[in-house]
Amino acid sequence: MLRIDQHLVDEMIAHARADHPDEACGVIAGPEGSDEPRRFIKMVNAERSPTFYRFDSAEQLAVWREMDRRDEEPVVIYHSHTATEAYPSRTDISYAGEPDAHYVLLSTRDPETTEIRSFRIVDGTVTEEEIEIRS
Repeated sequence: MLRIDQHLVDEMIAHARADHPDEACGVIAGPEGSDEPRRFIKMVNAERSPTFYRFDSAEQLAVWREMDRRDEEPVVIYHSHTATEAYPSRTDISYAGEPDAHYVLLSTRDPETTEIRSFRIVDGTVTEEEIEIRS
């Protein structure tokens, strides 16, 4: 189960809506081994695409180094889908390289509501998990 504060969910939704019609992406870091998402890190979709996202390699290296310096890890890795449901695509599954991370997908296909779902992706196996949003 992903336990996450409302303000972090709001940040992800705001980022996804701001980047629409392109996919948005980013990370929420937390202390190593804590499974506690705390620090929101908005990243750039290097593809600038409505159907695909990719972290800029230089930005990703800098973000991961900063997490290492702060004794953090990527607790949540998020991105948006702009025209489809919030479910990992085959490409999303193939790129999932952090087995301890929660992969959060947000769908911005409906302009009135944002669908948000969380998954664990380990060795190509996708498992949906509950989200507990704390105020």
